Amino acid sequence: MPEADDESEVDGAEEMPLSMRLSIADTLTLGNATCGFMAVYFTTTGILIPHLTGSDETGMARHSAATAVILMLMAAIFDLFDGLVARKLRSSPMGAELDNLSDLISFGLAPAYFVLVYGMVADDAHQRVSALAAIVVLLAVVLRLARFSCVTLKDGMFQGMPSPFGALTVVSIVLLELPFIPTLLAIVGVAWLMVSRVEYPKPRGILAVAMLGWIVAAMGLLAAWAFDAPGGQLLLQTGCALQVVLGAVIPLFATARRVNTFRDNRREARAAQLP
Repeated sequence: MPEADDESEVDGAEEMPLSMRLSIADTLTLGNATCGFMAVYFTTTGILIPHLTGSDETGMARHSAATAVILMLMAAIFDLFDGLVARKLRSSPMGAELDNLSDLISFGLAPAYFVLVYGMVADDAHQRVSALAAIVVLLAVVLRLARFSCVTLKDGMFQGMPSPFGALTVVSIVLLELPFIPTLLAIVGVAWLMVSRVEYPKPRGILAVAMLGWIVAAMGLLAAWAFDAPGGQLLLQTGCALQVVLGAVIPLFATARRVNTFRDNRREARAAQLP
Protein backbone atom coordinates (compact mmCIF):
# COMPACT_ATOMS: atom_id res chain seq x y z
CA MET A 1 0.00 0.00 0.00
CA PRO A 2 2.72 2.61 0.75
CA GLU A 3 4.30 1.86 -2.61
CA ALA A 4 0.95 2.41 -4.36
CA ASP A 5 0.49 5.72 -2.52
CA ASP A 6 3.98 6.83 -3.54
CA GLU A 7 3.27 5.91 -7.15
CA SER A 8 0.00 7.88 -7.20
CA GLU A 9 1.77 10.89 -5.72
CA VAL A 10 4.42 10.71 -8.46
CA ASP A 11 1.74 10.41 -11.14
CA GLY A 12 -0.11 13.38 -9.65
CA ALA A 13 3.06 15.44 -9.63
CA GLU A 14 3.68 14.57 -13.28
CA GLU A 15 0.10 15.40 -14.32
CA MET A 16 -0.10 18.69 -12.40
CA PRO A 17 2.12 20.74 -14.75
CA LEU A 18 0.04 19.65 -17.77
CA SER A 19 -3.06 21.36 -16.40
CA MET A 20 -1.04 24.42 -15.39
CA ARG A 21 0.36 25.14 -18.84
CA LEU A 22 -0.91 28.44 -20.19
CA SER A 23 -2.12 28.74 -23.76
CA ILE A 24 -1.82 31.86 -25.91
CA ALA A 25 -5.43 32.68 -25.09
CA ASP A 26 -4.67 32.40 -21.36
CA THR A 27 -1.76 34.82 -21.73
CA LEU A 28 -4.08 37.36 -23.33
CA THR A 29 -6.52 36.83 -20.47
CA LEU A 30 -3.76 37.60 -17.95
CA GLY A 31 -3.04 40.78 -19.92
CA ASN A 32 -6.68 41.69 -19.34
CA ALA A 33 -6.26 41.27 -15.57
CA THR A 34 -3.02 43.29 -15.57
CA CYS A 35 -4.69 46.20 -17.36
CA GLY A 36 -7.54 46.17 -14.84
CA PHE A 37 -5.15 46.28 -11.90
CA MET A 38 -3.13 49.11 -13.43
CA ALA A 39 -6.34 51.06 -14.03
CA VAL A 40 -6.98 50.89 -10.28
CA TYR A 41 -3.38 51.96 -9.66
CA PHE A 42 -3.61 55.08 -11.82
CA THR A 43 -7.02 55.98 -10.40
CA THR A 44 -5.51 55.84 -6.93
CA THR A 45 -2.15 57.55 -7.48
CA GLY A 46 -3.27 60.14 -10.01
CA ILE A 47 -6.76 61.08 -8.80
CA LEU A 48 -7.52 59.91 -5.27
CA ILE A 49 -4.21 60.62 -3.53
CA PRO A 50 -3.80 64.15 -4.99
CA HIS A 51 -7.36 64.90 -3.89
CA LEU A 52 -6.75 63.65 -0.35
CA THR A 53 -3.49 65.60 -0.09
CA GLY A 54 -5.05 68.81 -1.40
CA SER A 55 -3.11 68.94 -4.66
CA ASP A 56 -4.59 71.14 -7.39
CA GLU A 57 -2.81 69.50 -10.32
CA THR A 58 -5.86 69.11 -12.58
CA GLY A 59 -3.64 68.18 -15.51
CA MET A 60 -2.23 65.21 -13.62
CA ALA A 61 -5.74 64.09 -12.64
CA ARG A 62 -6.88 64.35 -16.26
CA HIS A 63 -3.89 62.34 -17.50
CA SER A 64 -4.42 59.67 -14.83
CA ALA A 65 -8.16 59.41 -15.53
CA ALA A 66 -7.45 59.05 -19.26
CA THR A 67 -4.76 56.45 -18.58
CA ALA A 68 -7.05 54.45 -16.31
CA VAL A 69 -9.83 54.38 -18.90
CA ILE A 70 -7.40 53.56 -21.73
CA LEU A 71 -6.20 50.59 -19.65
CA MET A 72 -9.81 49.41 -19.31
CA LEU A 73 -10.15 49.73 -23.09
CA MET A 74 -6.96 47.69 -23.53
CA ALA A 75 -8.44 45.09 -21.18
CA ALA A 76 -11.49 44.96 -23.46
CA ILE A 77 -9.20 44.34 -26.44
CA PHE A 78 -7.47 41.50 -24.60
CA ASP A 79 -10.89 40.10 -23.67
CA LEU A 80 -12.02 40.29 -27.29
CA PHE A 81 -8.95 38.55 -28.66
CA ASP A 82 -8.59 35.83 -26.03
CA GLY A 83 -11.97 34.44 -27.07
CA LEU A 84 -11.08 34.57 -30.75
CA VAL A 85 -7.72 32.89 -30.15
CA ALA A 86 -9.28 30.23 -27.92
CA ARG A 87 -11.74 29.32 -30.67
CA LYS A 88 -9.05 29.20 -33.35
CA LEU A 89 -6.35 27.45 -31.33
CA ARG A 90 -7.05 26.13 -27.86
CA SER A 91 -7.35 27.16 -24.25
CA SER A 92 -6.15 25.41 -21.12
CA PRO A 93 -8.56 23.82 -18.62
CA MET A 94 -8.17 27.01 -16.59
CA GLY A 95 -9.27 29.25 -19.48
CA ALA A 96 -12.86 29.87 -18.43
CA GLU A 97 -11.94 30.50 -14.79
CA LEU A 98 -9.10 32.85 -15.75
CA ASP A 99 -11.45 34.77 -18.03
CA ASN A 100 -14.06 35.26 -15.31
CA LEU A 101 -11.49 36.33 -12.70
CA SER A 102 -9.82 38.75 -15.10
CA ASP A 103 -13.16 40.23 -16.15
CA LEU A 104 -14.04 40.74 -12.49
CA ILE A 105 -10.89 42.82 -12.01
CA SER A 106 -11.01 44.85 -15.23
CA PHE A 107 -14.77 45.29 -15.69
CA GLY A 108 -16.00 44.96 -12.12
CA LEU A 109 -13.45 46.29 -9.65
CA ALA A 110 -11.81 48.91 -11.89
CA PRO A 111 -14.99 50.75 -13.02
CA ALA A 112 -16.59 50.43 -9.58
CA TYR A 113 -13.49 51.97 -8.00
CA PHE A 114 -13.55 54.70 -10.67
CA VAL A 115 -17.14 55.52 -9.64
CA LEU A 116 -16.17 55.59 -5.97
CA VAL A 117 -13.26 57.96 -6.55
CA TYR A 118 -15.42 60.15 -8.78
CA GLY A 119 -17.89 60.61 -5.92
CA MET A 120 -15.12 61.47 -3.46
CA VAL A 121 -13.49 64.00 -5.79
CA ALA A 122 -16.74 65.59 -6.99
CA ASP A 123 -18.18 66.25 -3.53
CA ASP A 124 -17.40 64.71 -0.15
CA ALA A 125 -21.13 64.90 0.68
CA HIS A 126 -21.79 62.35 -2.07
CA GLN A 127 -19.10 59.94 -0.93
CA ARG A 128 -21.41 57.41 0.72
CA VAL A 129 -23.89 57.45 -2.15
CA SER A 130 -21.15 56.98 -4.72
CA ALA A 131 -19.78 54.10 -2.62
CA LEU A 132 -23.21 52.48 -2.76
CA ALA A 133 -23.34 52.96 -6.54
CA ALA A 134 -19.86 51.44 -6.85
CA ILE A 135 -20.98 48.40 -4.85
CA VAL A 136 -24.02 48.02 -7.11
CA VAL A 137 -21.77 48.02 -10.19
CA LEU A 138 -19.37 45.50 -8.65
CA LEU A 139 -22.13 43.13 -7.53
CA ALA A 140 -23.84 43.38 -10.93
CA VAL A 141 -20.64 42.20 -12.61
CA VAL A 142 -20.17 39.42 -10.03
CA LEU A 143 -23.73 38.17 -10.58
CA ARG A 144 -23.44 38.46 -14.34
CA LEU A 145 -20.19 36.47 -14.50
CA ALA A 146 -21.58 33.82 -12.15
CA ARG A 147 -24.73 33.47 -14.26
CA PHE A 148 -22.68 33.29 -17.45
CA SER A 149 -20.85 30.26 -16.02
CA CYS A 150 -24.08 28.47 -15.10
CA VAL A 151 -26.60 29.31 -17.83
CA THR A 152 -26.51 27.91 -21.36
CA LEU A 153 -27.67 30.45 -23.94
CA LYS A 154 -28.33 30.22 -27.63
CA ASP A 155 -25.31 30.65 -29.82
CA GLY A 156 -24.22 34.15 -30.72
CA MET A 157 -26.04 35.96 -27.92
CA PHE A 158 -25.35 37.21 -24.39
CA GLN A 159 -28.02 37.54 -21.72
CA GLY A 160 -27.62 40.96 -20.17
CA MET A 161 -25.18 43.69 -21.13
CA PRO A 162 -21.66 42.19 -21.43
CA SER A 163 -19.41 43.29 -18.59
CA PRO A 164 -16.80 45.02 -20.84
CA PHE A 165 -19.52 47.03 -22.55
CA GLY A 166 -21.11 47.80 -19.18
CA ALA A 167 -17.82 48.92 -17.65
CA LEU A 168 -17.08 51.29 -20.54
CA THR A 169 -20.61 52.67 -20.38
CA VAL A 170 -20.30 53.33 -16.63
CA VAL A 171 -16.98 55.12 -17.12
CA SER A 172 -18.45 57.13 -20.02
CA ILE A 173 -21.29 58.30 -17.78
CA VAL A 174 -18.77 59.51 -15.21
CA LEU A 175 -16.65 61.32 -17.82
CA LEU A 176 -19.71 63.15 -19.16
CA GLU A 177 -19.68 65.13 -15.89
CA LEU A 178 -23.45 65.35 -15.63
CA PRO A 179 -25.16 66.43 -12.38
CA PHE A 180 -24.68 63.91 -9.60
CA ILE A 181 -28.22 62.48 -9.41
CA PRO A 182 -28.59 61.79 -13.18
CA THR A 183 -25.11 60.25 -13.15
CA LEU A 184 -26.03 58.02 -10.24
CA LEU A 185 -29.31 56.89 -11.84
CA ALA A 186 -27.61 56.17 -15.16
CA ILE A 187 -24.93 54.06 -13.45
CA VAL A 188 -27.55 52.05 -11.57
CA GLY A 189 -29.43 51.61 -14.85
CA VAL A 190 -26.35 50.12 -16.51
CA ALA A 191 -25.87 47.79 -13.55
CA TRP A 192 -29.46 46.62 -13.99
CA LEU A 193 -28.91 45.99 -17.71
CA MET A 194 -25.91 43.79 -16.90
CA VAL A 195 -28.06 41.43 -14.79
CA SER A 196 -31.16 41.72 -16.99
CA ARG A 197 -32.37 39.19 -19.56
CA VAL A 198 -31.96 41.59 -22.46
CA GLU A 199 -30.09 39.86 -25.28
CA TYR A 200 -26.89 41.35 -26.70
CA PRO A 201 -25.07 39.98 -29.76
CA LYS A 202 -21.62 38.49 -29.25
CA PRO A 203 -18.80 40.40 -30.98
CA ARG A 204 -17.99 38.13 -33.87
CA GLY A 205 -17.10 38.79 -37.48
CA ILE A 206 -17.95 42.29 -38.65
CA LEU A 207 -19.28 43.20 -35.20
CA ALA A 208 -15.92 42.30 -33.61
CA VAL A 209 -14.09 44.47 -36.15
CA ALA A 210 -16.49 47.35 -35.49
CA MET A 211 -16.00 46.98 -31.74
CA LEU A 212 -12.23 46.98 -32.12
CA GLY A 213 -12.41 50.12 -34.28
CA TRP A 214 -14.63 51.83 -31.72
CA ILE A 215 -12.21 51.00 -28.88
CA VAL A 216 -9.24 52.37 -30.83
CA ALA A 217 -11.19 55.54 -31.65
CA ALA A 218 -12.09 55.92 -27.97
CA MET A 219 -8.41 55.67 -27.04
CA GLY A 220 -7.66 58.48 -29.48
CA LEU A 221 -10.38 60.65 -27.96
CA LEU A 222 -9.02 60.04 -24.47
CA ALA A 223 -5.49 60.90 -25.57
CA ALA A 224 -6.68 64.16 -27.17
CA TRP A 225 -8.49 65.05 -23.94
CA ALA A 226 -5.53 64.11 -21.74
CA PHE A 227 -3.13 66.31 -23.69
CA ASP A 228 -5.64 69.18 -23.82
CA ALA A 229 -5.82 69.18 -27.62
CA PRO A 230 -8.10 71.77 -29.27
CA GLY A 231 -11.64 70.46 -29.01
CA GLY A 232 -10.46 67.49 -26.96
CA GLN A 233 -13.08 68.00 -24.26
CA LEU A 234 -15.89 68.19 -26.82
CA LEU A 235 -14.60 65.14 -28.68
CA LEU A 236 -14.42 63.13 -25.46
CA GLN A 237 -17.92 64.10 -24.40
CA THR A 238 -19.22 63.22 -27.87
CA GLY A 239 -17.60 59.79 -27.69
CA CYS A 240 -18.93 59.20 -24.18
CA ALA A 241 -22.41 60.26 -25.25
CA LEU A 242 -22.30 57.83 -28.17
CA GLN A 243 -21.26 55.01 -25.84
CA VAL A 244 -24.18 55.77 -23.52
CA VAL A 245 -26.60 56.02 -26.45
CA LEU A 246 -25.44 52.62 -27.72
CA GLY A 247 -25.99 51.18 -24.26
CA ALA A 248 -29.55 52.50 -24.28
CA VAL A 249 -30.44 51.72 -27.91
CA ILE A 250 -29.30 48.10 -28.11
CA PRO A 251 -31.84 46.96 -25.45
CA LEU A 252 -34.58 48.74 -27.40
CA PHE A 253 -33.68 46.86 -30.58
CA ALA A 254 -33.48 43.60 -28.64
CA THR A 255 -36.89 44.21 -27.05
CA ALA A 256 -38.44 45.08 -30.42
CA ARG A 257 -37.01 41.91 -31.91
CA ARG A 258 -38.40 39.78 -29.09
CA VAL A 259 -41.84 41.38 -29.52
CA ASN A 260 -41.79 40.69 -33.27
CA THR A 261 -40.67 37.10 -32.66
CA PHE A 262 -43.50 36.64 -30.15
CA ARG A 263 -46.03 38.00 -32.64
CA ASP A 264 -44.72 35.77 -35.42
CA ASN A 265 -44.96 32.72 -33.17
CA ARG A 266 -48.55 33.57 -32.26
CA ARG A 267 -49.45 33.97 -35.91
CA GLU A 268 -47.89 30.63 -36.76
CA ALA A 269 -49.74 28.98 -33.88
CA ARG A 270 -53.07 30.44 -35.02
CA ALA A 271 -52.39 29.38 -38.60
CA ALA A 272 -51.62 25.85 -37.45
CA GLN A 273 -54.94 25.67 -35.59
CA LEU A 274 -56.98 26.60 -38.68
CA PRO A 275 -58.56 23.68 -40.55
